[in-house]
Amino acid sequence: MPLLAASLLMLALNVQYPAHWFTPVTDPHKPDWEILPQAAKPGEVILSKRNELGILSNFAATPFTLHGVRYASVEGFWQMMLYPEGPHDPRTAAQYPHTRAEVAQMTAFAAKAAGDAGEANMRKLGIDWVTFEGRRMPYRSMTRGEHYRLIVEAMRAKLDQNPKVRQALLSTGNLILLPDHIQEPNAPPEWAYFQIWMEVRKTIR
Repeated sequence: MPLLAASLLMLALNVQYPAHWFTPVTDPHKPDWEILPQAAKPGEVILSKRNELGILSNFAATPFTLHGVRYASVEGFWQMMLYPEGPHDPRTAAQYPHTRAEVAQMTAFAAKAAGDAGEANMRKLGIDWVTFEGRRMPYRSMTRGEHYRLIVEAMRAKLDQNPKVRQALLSTGNLILLPDHIQEPNAPPEWAYFQIWMEVRKTIR
């Protein structure tokens, strides 16, 4: 199919989706990390926190229970793993601004800031692992290892326990999902939450 015809087809396909997902945003106070909705090409959509698709972000306040423990968000679950898990954890040699349990109940930028503090301590201690239920696993691994599987499990729990998350994901149809923030170069696979959601979307139709 010629490129022009293909582009027109993708534009036509976007008609079935809410127009505000693609409406250009002009914001002089836009943070440097943000990718605005208008960056999407035909057949794509930005998972912008400026509209209802933001619920698919790890930052979103979408509580879920995993292995009997309640978490306020996927971000809280993620960043919690950077914190000491009990008195015999080597990470207790450093000072932390929060407890592991407190981070588990955080959302959005509060959870991210807590995680930044945790990562800073990991660098000081020369630690490249996190823990869950007493198990150590590599952090920032380029392979789909145990940490990746845990993040996917948490995202599935978020989906299963929050009907609005499922509704939002299914509403994206066949659109290619893209992040609303600039990705780190060579980021581990679990950072690509938008790709994970596309894989999950295939399984719930």
